[in-house]
Order: sequence, then structure tokens, then C-alpha cells
Amino acid sequence: MFTRANAPLSPGATIGILGGGQLARMLAQAASRLGLNCHIFAPDEDSCAFDVVRRVTHAAYDDQDALARFAKDCDAITYEFENVPSQTAAFLSQRRLVLPDPRILATTQDRLVEKEFVESLGIATAPYAAAGDVPQLFEAVRRIGLPAILKTRRMGYDGKGQMKIEPDGDAAAAWRALHGAPCILEGFVSYEREISVVVARGRDGTLQSFDVTENEHRDHILKISRVPASVPQPVADEAIRIAETIATAFDYVGVLAVEMFVLRDGTTQSVLVNEVAPRVHNSGHWTIDGCTVSQFEQHIRAVAGWPLAQPSRLGLVEMTNLIGAEADDYAKWLTIPGASLHLYGKGDATPGRKMGHVTRVWSGMQS
Repeated sequence: MFTRANAPLSPGATIGILGGGQLARMLAQAASRLGLNCHIFAPDEDSCAFDVVRRVTHAAYDDQDALARFAKDCDAITYEFENVPSQTAAFLSQRRLVLPDPRILATTQDRLVEKEFVESLGIATAPYAAAGDVPQLFEAVRRIGLPAILKTRRMGYDGKGQMKIEPDGDAAAAWRALHGAPCILEGFVSYEREISVVVARGRDGTLQSFDVTENEHRDHILKISRVPASVPQPVADEAIRIAETIATAFDYVGVLAVEMFVLRDGTTQSVLVNEVAPRVHNSGHWTIDGCTVSQFEQHIRAVAGWPLAQPSRLGLVEMTNLIGAEADDYAKWLTIPGASLHLYGKGDATPGRKMGHVTRVWSGMQS
């Protein structure tokens, strides 16, 4: 088993990335800036990350022959999203250093296990209960109450794999709509705003957090991120403390994002953890143009065993996702002062598909 005691990588080394979407694409671009190469492993032949690297492997995640060849060509391996099969990461970890540690995937791939882990750290989450079958779902409804959100324990993102159950709703019908998969029932949280913290942790345990980001979702998909979040400093400090606590408890290496809800009770505000993403995150895309170091460079630095940078925001920042056909109107952004356009090189602009993003920075404005 390879361990993080391995020596730091040198310029010219190769980092393998499992997954070939826009996050892998931006990781590879950040690595290139640092003189590091990337080798992308992805099952989809039209993966947009293939366009920015010289070495690719197009194969299934359970193709052990292809995985072994991939590992042989890499000096360290990471991944762009948490739904890479944990068995794939474990297989590779016998051959090369894989960061973050594959055991973290096993925790974050299961919403129930993830919430139990977060709660074990003394960090608040929304009320939840396991719903492995219909009788257990009915018991969960009795305990949690309605309205509530029924989510599959595995997979699911951007609103996929979840159903809201209203007070007069049919819990069994929601269960059937999710194809009877093992689920978790989460109590509905009336929150004031959604925020996230992107934190990097190096091999030596050093932590560097980016400023707290405020997020606006539409149709369950992140649409706009604004930095800094409109929260008092004590709330921001607590959000960062929570993210750094989770990263440390995981003995994490790389970039981690923690999505949270801000609740208000009279004049008192509190923070609940919604989800943990063991990877670079959409809500951190603003860091490419709005910060002295991006989340992608921080992740590459951490995996390579290099010192982390101390991030400094360049002003007020707003990141807007271009979803579906919105990317067809890219030209309008090219004429807006302070706007930076990023197109991911994907094919069909299907509804709900993230095709790019735009970041606007109002420099010199820090609050």
C-alpha cells in the first residue's frame, strides 16, 4: 500500500485523474501551469477533459487491466467526483498514492454514513433517518415529520435521486419513484441562505480555507455563487471551523467542500451541514479568477505534496453557471468588463447540463 509518506512530486511528474468532466479539465489546466502532467481515466469517450491533456485512458472503472496500465503511467492519482467506485480507488491505491484516501469515498458516497460521520464530530445536520424499505420509511416519517426530503443513499446530484414529501403526500409513491433504492429521509429545513466552504488540506496537515460562499440554486442546480457570503463574521468563522474540522477528522488531503444551511431563530443564526463533497466543487469556481490561487491549483498542490498557497480574494466576486442552451449566448459575456468566460468544450447543451460559467470580479471591494 502506498502512503502519503511518499516524496513530493517533481515538475514533469504525472497525476492521474479519475473522471473526465469539467472538474478534471480544470484540474489538468491548473496542473499544467505548475509544470505537472495529467493522465485522464474516464469511461465516456466524449469526456471534455480529454481535450486538454496528452494522455487518456478510455475504459470502464472496473477494467482492472486498464487500471493497472493507468497506474503504471502515474506518479499519484486523484479523482474529480465522489461517485468513482470505491473499489476502483482501492485497487489503484495498491499501486500508487491515491488522494484523497479511498476510504473517504466509502463514507461520502453514502448519505446516511456521511451524516452519521458528521454528527459524530458534534456538528449539526438536518434531522434524518434511514429508510431502507417502506415500513422503515413510514417509521422515519413518524419520527422526522413532514414535509421532508427522501433521498437515495447513493448517487444523485443536482436534484437527482430525491423527492420532496409534502404533509399530505404519499410516502410510498415517493419511494416507488426512486425505484425502491435504499434511502435516507431528511427533515425539511427552513433556512435563511445556503453557503459553502471550500477548504484545502495538505499532506502535512496544513489547512487553507477560501472565503465563505453564498449559493443560489435553481431547479436544484447551482446557478450563482457570491463571495463573500452575506453572513456575520461569527457565522463565517463557524462555517470555516466546521469545514476544517471535517477535513482534519478525515485526515484529508486535497480540496474538500462542505455545503451548509444558515438558520435564523430570532436574532440568533446557526449553521447546519447539508452535504460534504470530497473534491473540487462548483461553488469554488470563482477562485480561478477571483482569488490569488484557485481551488484547482490548491488540490494539485496538496496531491503533489507541495506547500499550499494562502488564498486572498481579489474583490467582490460573482460566479454564474451557464446551464444548457445558456452557453449558446456566450458572446454577450465577452463584452462585459470584468467578466471571465469559461466554456467546458462539451457536446450537446441538454437541459440541466453545466456547459460553462462566468465570473465577474469587482476589484478592490472586499466586503
